[in-house]
Amino acid sequence: MIADNLARVEERIEQAARRAGRRREEITLLAVTKIFPAAAIRQAYQAGLRHFGENYVQEFQIKKSELGDLPGAVFHLIGHLQSNKSRQAAELFEVIQSVDSERLARRLDEAGRPLRVLIEVKLSPEETKTGASEQDLPALVDAVRGLGRLDLRGLMVMPPWPKDPEDSRPYFRRLRALAERHGLAELSMGMTGDFEVAIEEGATLIRVGTAIFGPRKAKA
Repeated sequence: MIADNLARVEERIEQAARRAGRRREEITLLAVTKIFPAAAIRQAYQAGLRHFGENYVQEFQIKKSELGDLPGAVFHLIGHLQSNKSRQAAELFEVIQSVDSERLARRLDEAGRPLRVLIEVKLSPEETKTGASEQDLPALVDAVRGLGRLDLRGLMVMPPWPKDPEDSRPYFRRLRALAERHGLAELSMGMTGDFEVAIEEGATLIRVGTAIFGPRKAKA
């Protein structure tokens, strides 16, 4: 099932890239594996995927012990990270996409391991969304760039859940403009319901779960 789903996702990516005049190689497909077991990650790896996104530090800590034999696999934390879990996250993940404060950035730097990071930007008024504000972004970019162990790659955004994929386009455009203003190349944006629009707006990382693994079952 995963291989078949992945083939359909790849076709959608290819079509969106052609519409945007982009090359497929410019876009990294990040398989979102929260709630799914380590066995699903292994199946996705066998199907050719190498980048995986998790939302929760403790959940992934349990899975990681079963995934030590996947050469080339890159694990991204895409969920909100509390600073008191920063050291644990730095040990588990190669990429942290949800840096949203100078305090968190400093804690990650102090963990002692080189990390690729993205700054999460809050562009939605929803209270449930996290991220740095546009006003705080310049200072945070400067702060992260001043830390020796953090390699700032780009920006990430979580727009409101779209009823129509086009609803997300203004958020993606704003994030791209912010990234260009700060000289950042990576744009993590777009999920199962709107990743084609994200690709058209310049996404370099798309976070896709349901279209690859099927609907998530609620935790018991």
